[in-house]
Amino acid sequence: MSGVHKQQGASDRGIVTTIISVWAVIWISAGRAGTGDVLTMSDDSGRKNLSAARRTVRVPPLESDAALVLPDATNAIVLFAYGSGSSRFSPRNALVANVLNVAGIGTLLFDLLSEAEASDRRRVFDIPLLAERLIVVTNWVERQMPTRNLAIGYFGASTGAAAALVAAADLPDRIAAVVSRGGRPDLARTSLASVKAPTLLIVGGEDREVLTLNRAAARHLRCRHRIEIVPGATHLFEEPGTLDAVAALARDWFREIFASNAPSAHPPP
Repeated sequence: MSGVHKQQGASDRGIVTTIISVWAVIWISAGRAGTGDVLTMSDDSGRKNLSAARRTVRVPPLESDAALVLPDATNAIVLFAYGSGSSRFSPRNALVANVLNVAGIGTLLFDLLSEAEASDRRRVFDIPLLAERLIVVTNWVERQMPTRNLAIGYFGASTGAAAALVAAADLPDRIAAVVSRGGRPDLARTSLASVKAPTLLIVGGEDREVLTLNRAAARHLRCRHRIEIVPGATHLFEEPGTLDAVAALARDWFREIFASNAPSAHPPP
């Protein structure tokens, strides 16, 4: 287990600030499902322009639109699953997604629950329902021409992390990697031992109860896994530099796994 220093490199901070601003502009300019734009980004050195296609798509039977970003020549995509108090509009999710995009990794942000469902705590903690819908989205991704041959990872937060682990256990040969941010892997219960995808659990150092739950859950994982503690961070990683640390950890984990252990292309289910 290792800690993460709160301070990040100046270049990373600059990229995060620039890219989250670009995301806001692109999101506002996007229209209805099926519309799209081209994003121009800089890599970590700030010297190279990167191009990515961003489209607003609809994933049946989910009620809301989803935000799909596919960098040029990407070989992988990360699906975001989040819990209560979050959505595809969340600046926290947008920041992490853009750091992944700059690293050449595609992302899909969508809401597993409708607005009405999200206000019902029973739905928010209905992990089988969230996992089932995440699997539906995964199946959709594997059927679309631009994404059907991409390796797939999950980024889960709060109860969404439990859903991601349950879905990964149900799709053992189709999910390449999982990252949890302040998640509740303990809610995945008996699915943990069946997860094959390498799993990174990121927890705030000051989020003591959730850290205890993550440590207990990690003992049931049989796959490659690691807990990373971000010093000084509470549950939402609102402290300066802490969310940047989360994004960098997620980027490095996904980049390593996708490069070394990406699943081969598979036919749509």
